[in-house]
Amino acid sequence: MKDVEFNFGEPEVHMTSVNETLISIPISIYNHGYYRISSFNLTTQVSNKDGSTITQGSTFIPVIQRGTEIRATHNMTLDIGDLIENNQEYLFNDTELIVHEILGLELAGVIPVRVSTNLSVPWGAPLSNFRLGEIDYSVLNGSHLITSIPIGFENHAFFDLLGNIQIDMYNGSNILLGSGQATVQASQGSAYEGEVELTAPIVDLTENGHCEVHISNEFFDFGPLVVSYD
Repeated sequence: MKDVEFNFGEPEVHMTSVNETLISIPISIYNHGYYRISSFNLTTQVSNKDGSTITQGSTFIPVIQRGTEIRATHNMTLDIGDLIENNQEYLFNDTELIVHEILGLELAGVIPVRVSTNLSVPWGAPLSNFRLGEIDYSVLNGSHLITSIPIGFENHAFFDLLGNIQIDMYNGSNILLGSGQATVQASQGSAYEGEVELTAPIVDLTENGHCEVHISNEFFDFGPLVVSYD
């Protein structure tokens, strides 16, 4: 459409009061043709690789007179907690989201125009390459050991990660040995290395067992993630 100019600004991401992610895209439409534009509607649908819709948003502008420019904000909300609850892949693995754009309008009130396009956008996992390291033991007293469990991951997401991690440690007989917590802080694009400490009774220790990991922050609550040790 040579007589209509569209410009999209840099997307901005904010948190709403109900802990949803608000994605705002500034748009401008300049009508330098001979006819007015009516019923301008831009719809964006975001889906996963299987085609399931994750979120969508629409912007409607009733009239754009000829020779004028209209500025608006195209909004979509994304509940990251629901996204991760439905598919853990988004928590640990980088992937792609499919964006389907549909643009509709009328020229001179009688000529309908409809354009659509698809594009892929990267999704960065907030807990990419998540791992628990080799457990370290040190003597606390005659009956208990201090157990240190290293934690590591890379935050590939578009948001900073600030929250808590809890680890429950079980022996080979599925007996709870102890629990520990730590604060986790990882800005977007950074790597995190830390540890969780807990005390464990010596009499209940076995050569192998498992840890149950729980992670909570303003975007999502996740767990348990079961990780075996030996």
